[in-house]
Amino acid sequence: MLIKEISTHIVHVPLGDSRFYSSQAAFPARNSLLVRILTDDGLVGWGEGGQYGPPSPVAAVIDDVFAPQLVGRSITGPTAIWEELYAFSRDFGQKGTYVEALSAIDIALWDLWGQSLGQPIHALMGGAVRHEVVAYATGCYYTDRHADHRSMLDALHAEAETYAAAGFRTLKMKIGLLSHTQDGHRVAAVRAAIGPEHNLLVDANHAYNAAGAIRMGRVLEEHGVGWFEEPVVPEDHAGYRAVRQALDVPVAGGEAEFTRFGFRDVVATGCVDIIQPDVCVTGGLSEYAKLLALASAWNVQVIPHVWGSGIALAAGLHAVAITPASPWTYAPVPLQNEPVIEYDRKHNPLRDELLVENFELRDGKLAVPSGPGLGIEVDPTVLRRYEATA
Repeated sequence: MLIKEISTHIVHVPLGDSRFYSSQAAFPARNSLLVRILTDDGLVGWGEGGQYGPPSPVAAVIDDVFAPQLVGRSITGPTAIWEELYAFSRDFGQKGTYVEALSAIDIALWDLWGQSLGQPIHALMGGAVRHEVVAYATGCYYTDRHADHRSMLDALHAEAETYAAAGFRTLKMKIGLLSHTQDGHRVAAVRAAIGPEHNLLVDANHAYNAAGAIRMGRVLEEHGVGWFEEPVVPEDHAGYRAVRQALDVPVAGGEAEFTRFGFRDVVATGCVDIIQPDVCVTGGLSEYAKLLALASAWNVQVIPHVWGSGIALAAGLHAVAITPASPWTYAPVPLQNEPVIEYDRKHNPLRDELLVENFELRDGKLAVPSGPGLGIEVDPTVLRRYEATA
């Protein structure tokens, strides 16, 4: 079975009044880059990349650099193709756009290989440890920067209550855009809304230097926060270590890291308690398997970051499906040693409408797709609709 055609599809959904903010940027739209690989036997595989920045550079790498090398090749052996393409682009593409493009292609090749064998991806990668995954709600972003502080806290409290009422046992909120004091009030408001029995996670999107992160981390300790995500910029490994050594809150990071080579330095030098590779960014499913081995050798937990369309969520679920409890116990506890899946609660039609059968949260969990390959089917009408607005 040979690759006949590779096409890229930039999708875009303006959010209008539903825009939101992290510590780093406004999110006025949902954007992503999808790749479609067609075989000479008529099978179609899907992958995703280009989620963080403008998707057009990722599309250009696929269209102009990688696709010409792959047309006419067999779909078998995604990992071998990964190694070949990475070696080809190593001198100029060790991180960023080239690895995102490689991630998208890798996911699509695993999708095709699974379809050709009639097996889900997780079966080809060694078998599923679990067939459903506890989801955590990512929400409580900054939504109105001009609202008075009291109104903002009231709205935050109400939003957090909705996630608890929807059955989520764990909520992740954003900090880092405001002062330590104001963000401390925000954390307190969310904790009051969900109560002590729910897990609260915090994501700064690398808003602080080490001293600022430690100061903020003291506040997080007071509220029983389960992890402090991206406290400092990804390049600051010394800062990560300083924060981790100073705080009792577990430190998480890695959504902006690439390949086993980037994570090797993060893990081996003691930067984090939890790594968060994004399958659509860090090198795809082939590289994710290597990251699992790396992390287990250092007894570091792996909980993937998920952001993007229904394709990205499907790939993330297959990744979590093969991720063992870390460390192993007879009865793993979600978040404590059992991996969970990120389920962003802001408006996301690319995830919630793109597939013929979209994911449904049941009892706070998402089912791992069981069909061949990724186990999903893209709705061509929805794809055309959101591709037209790009």
